[in-house]
Amino acid sequence: MPAGRAVHPALSPARPASATLIPSSQERFLMLVSQQPVVAARGSATGLWSLVLAGVLWGTGGPTGSLLAHESGLSPLAVASYRLAVAGLLVIGWLCLARKPLPRRRAAWARIVVNALLAAVFQACFFAAVSLTNVSLATLLTIGASPALVLAAERVAGRRRVGASRLAAVALAVAGLALLVGTPAGGVTTTGALTGGGLALLAAAGFAALTMIGTRPVAGLDDLTATGVSFAIGGAVLAAASTLTSGMSFVPTPTSVGLLLLLGAVPTATAYALYFRGLRTTPASTAALIALLEPLVATLLATLFLGDRLSAAGLVGAGLITTAIVLNTRRHR
Repeated sequence: MPAGRAVHPALSPARPASATLIPSSQERFLMLVSQQPVVAARGSATGLWSLVLAGVLWGTGGPTGSLLAHESGLSPLAVASYRLAVAGLLVIGWLCLARKPLPRRRAAWARIVVNALLAAVFQACFFAAVSLTNVSLATLLTIGASPALVLAAERVAGRRRVGASRLAAVALAVAGLALLVGTPAGGVTTTGALTGGGLALLAAAGFAALTMIGTRPVAGLDDLTATGVSFAIGGAVLAAASTLTSGMSFVPTPTSVGLLLLLGAVPTATAYALYFRGLRTTPASTAALIALLEPLVATLLATLFLGDRLSAAGLVGAGLITTAIVLNTRRHR
C-alpha cells in the first residue's frame, strides 16, 4: 500500500476477537498494580473498624464480669478462668458444627500455645495486681503501659519510627486514662503497691506481646480458630491456678449461666477474634492505643446502668482518650 494513502475502515484488517477480549500480560500487570492501593486501603479500613469494635465489646466485659461475680460469688480470678474457658469451648463447638478442621502445622500450634500462655499471664497478673492494690491503679498501669511498651518494641525492632505525634497521642491517652480511673484510694501498703505495680506491668507486657505477635499471621491458622483453641488452653491453666487459691465452685442459676455465656461469647471470643483480625492490617501501636476504648466504654456503661457517677475529671479523661484514638487512627489511615 502506498505511503500516505488512507484506508477505508471497512477495508482495514479486522483485529482478532481474542485480542480485544484477553488482555496481554503487560496489561494484566498494570491492572493488578492499579488495584493494589484500593485493596490495601479497604483492608486497612476493615482492620481499623475491627479493632474499634473489639475495644467497644471489651468494654462490656467489666460490667458483665462484675454482675457475674455478684450473682455467683466467684473470685475475680475464677471469673477470668471461666471467661477464657467458656469462650474457647463456644468457638470450638462452632468449629465442630461448621466441620472446620483444626490446624495441623507445627507453627500454628506453637502460636496457639504462646497465645494461651500470654492470655493466662495477662489475666492472672492483672487480677493479682487488683488484689494487692485496687482496680484503678491496676487498670492505669496495665492498660496505660501497654501502648508505650508496644511503641518501644516497634522502635527496637525497627518496624516503625517513633515520631513526636505518635508519642503525643500515647501521652494524651495515658493522661486521659489517669483522669478517667481517678486517684487510687488509700490503704495500699508500700510492699503491696510495689508488688502489685510490678504484676500490673507484667500484665501489660503480656498484652503487648500478644499484640506484637498477632501482627504476624501464621499460614493455615485463622483468627477464630486461634482465639478459640488458645483460650480453651489458657482457661484450663487459669482454672488450675484459681482452684489452688480461691476455688472455682459456684451454684449455677439461670442468671449466672446467662451472664457467663454472654461474657464468654461477646467481650471475649468475638472481641479477641476481631482484635486479631485487625492486627493483620494495622500497626501494633495503633491497635494497643485503640484498646483504651475498653476502660472508656466500661466506665460509660457503669455510669449508665450500674449507678456509678462520672466526675468532671473523668469526663475530661474520656475526652482525651477519644481525641488520642481519633487522631492516631486518622494519621494511620
